Order: sequence, then structure tokens, then C-alpha cells
Amino acid sequence: MSGGGTGIGRATAAAFAADGAQVVVLGRREEVLRAAAEELRAQYGKDAADYRVADLTEPAQVREAAAFVASGGPVDVVVTNAGGNVATGDDGSLEGIADGYRRNFAANVLTAVLLTEALLPHLRRPGGRIVHLSSIAAVRGPGSYGGAKAAVHAYTYELAARLGAEGITANAVAPGFVGGTEFFGDRATPEFVATRVDATLTGQPGRPEEIAAAIQYLASPAAAYVTGQILHINGGTVLGR
Repeated sequence: MSGGGTGIGRATAAAFAADGAQVVVLGRREEVLRAAAEELRAQYGKDAADYRVADLTEPAQVREAAAFVASGGPVDVVVTNAGGNVATGDDGSLEGIADGYRRNFAANVLTAVLLTEALLPHLRRPGGRIVHLSSIAAVRGPGSYGGAKAAVHAYTYELAARLGAEGITANAVAPGFVGGTEFFGDRATPEFVATRVDATLTGQPGRPEEIAAAIQYLASPAAAYVTGQILHINGGTVLGR
């Protein structure tokens, strides 16, 4: 899985490892990935986790990472969690706006598409599972990040149609505000967090473990009849999409 070193990704990797899966976490930060893999091995055994450093916007690095993942045999589940809002502001110029849209597309769409496509030949047939991480932003903005996540929805629908006859499902999970992650960085002041929680109907933030549980369900045999779906988990901040 990509983006498995922190936050939702790390919780998801732990959930799969606890279930007996062999997890490979991918990303750009070696120290973070190593720490995650070592923690999983300590908890669940020496074969529970491995890691590979790769910039998943670069085809050559994706190809090498996919070969590493597939070296252990058929791939059961692909989770694409890499990304985030990497362009939270611009200078107002057309050049700045264009740069922000390009960066968010690369970070959120290319990372999902390239890794998935590279692993498709190795995905178990039947029974393979693809789960993309989207966001509440896909249905309400902001533009460059929300648009990138909306593109992930379109790609999810394409995969579901393309792979259904082979017994492979493709779905996406779209979280709202989730606490305990580094997503918002320095912006996550107590006041900022309070506004996000106040927008929910449950009066509480999501937890990485809750999102991980949803991903784990979509990856399970019990979800064989679920494909081409976007599962929104946002405490009621956005209803019925």
C-alpha cells in the first residue's frame, strides 16, 4: 500500500498485518517507512511487513516498486493512500494556479493510477481488491485538491467496469476530518480542529482506525458484491452522496 507510513495509511497497514496479511508500505520517506515496518514486525512477526522507497509519480520508480511487491507472489489487495493537499495556496497568478493544480494531480491521481496499473498484472484473479483513498473534498472542494480526488472517483469507476468480469473489485473511501494525522500540519490548531468537528453531526473527529476498518471491509471476501462505490465517512458533514 502507498502512503503507509503515517496516519490512515499506518493504521490500515496495522489492521491488515493484525489479520495475518503480508504488508508492503510504499512512500518517499525512508525513515518513516522503516519505522512503520519495524513496528509491524515487532507486533505481528518478522514477515508481517516490508517497505520500499519510491516516488510514485515517477513511472520508473513505480515499476521497480511494483516488481518488489509482486516478488512475493500474487497481490491480493492494492491500497493507494499516498497524496494530500500539496498546494494549499498560490500567489494568485495564472502560473501559480497552474502549478497548484499540476502538483495536486500528480500527488493524488498519478500516484494512484500508476501504482494500480503497475500491479494489475499481479493482482489475484478472481478475488483481487483495489481501494483508493479519496476525500470529502471531492464533493465540496477546494478546487485543485478536490478536483484531483474527484478524478480518483472517475478512475475507480473505470477500474470497476474494466475488471469486474475478472473477479476484481475497485472502490474508494472518502474520509471527512480525521484526527491524529499529519494531513493539516501546522494548520491543525485547536480552533481549526473545533471548526471541523462542529461541522459533523456526531460531534467528534474521525479516527484513522475507523477509516482503516472500512478499507479492510472493502478488501475482504465479504465485499465481493461491492464495486464501483465511493464510501463516504465524514460524521454527517456531507449527507447522502
